[in-house]
Amino acid sequence: MAFLFRLLSRLPLPLLHNLGALFGWLHWLASPVYRRHMRENMALAGVGDARWGAIAEAGKTIFELPKLWARPHAEVVGRVARVTGWSHVEEAVASGRGIVFLTPHLGCFEITAQYIATAMPLTVLYRRSKHAWLVPLMEAGRGAALKLAPADLSGVRRLMKALRQGEAVGMLPDQIPRNGEGVWAPFFGKPAYTMTLAARMAENATPLLVFAERLHYGAGYHVRFQPLSQPLAGDLAARSAQINHELEALIRQWPEQYLWGYHRYKRPRGVPAPA
Repeated sequence: MAFLFRLLSRLPLPLLHNLGALFGWLHWLASPVYRRHMRENMALAGVGDARWGAIAEAGKTIFELPKLWARPHAEVVGRVARVTGWSHVEEAVASGRGIVFLTPHLGCFEITAQYIATAMPLTVLYRRSKHAWLVPLMEAGRGAALKLAPADLSGVRRLMKALRQGEAVGMLPDQIPRNGEGVWAPFFGKPAYTMTLAARMAENATPLLVFAERLHYGAGYHVRFQPLSQPLAGDLAARSAQINHELEALIRQWPEQYLWGYHRYKRPRGVPAPA
């Protein structure tokens, strides 16, 4: 499998995206559970008309990974065709505070961290793949430019240390946390078990949303940075809910590029059901 992964990395990005679109449709046709999750999640958000585009984009997310993990870092970031909102990053750096980059499962979320790392040290929270053959490829691809922090207590300590030093950290705020690491908060009107770590990290740092739009016909990526619409306020649960609200607004702008098939409303083992 590792050999096939490296072989795919040599194919042109437009071809990989075409193969990914085909894979997305095959997966959708073959999995009733996946179809149900996607249909229900998009209906909640009121973006059901974007479903057909989302099916293809989800497949592209998988097939672009060889290009992002198995090619030289300079070649990977060279795929960024356009950047919007970098001035927000410069302002955050000038403030002397750490930066928390919030990257949802939207567009090419793999390339955002690699692009940021060309300008500053970046520590990212990640979970090891369940597939043993993929772990060294993932860690080599991401670790070439990033500081990797495992999704456990030691990783959280690394994130906090980086922020205290005025550096940047990155995380997926819509990733389902483990028991005891989240709160129930609305996400498109339905309770979703939401990580509190993002809200904690942003308490003494500058939070910024970042998203890489996947351009048509394999033309590369448009990386977009933007601040939150208003400062985080309230207790931990309120701040976590506010981050969800900010993600909703971002996702609604490019609904076809969100991973709607992700089981966002899953209840982790041991977590009581929401009231």
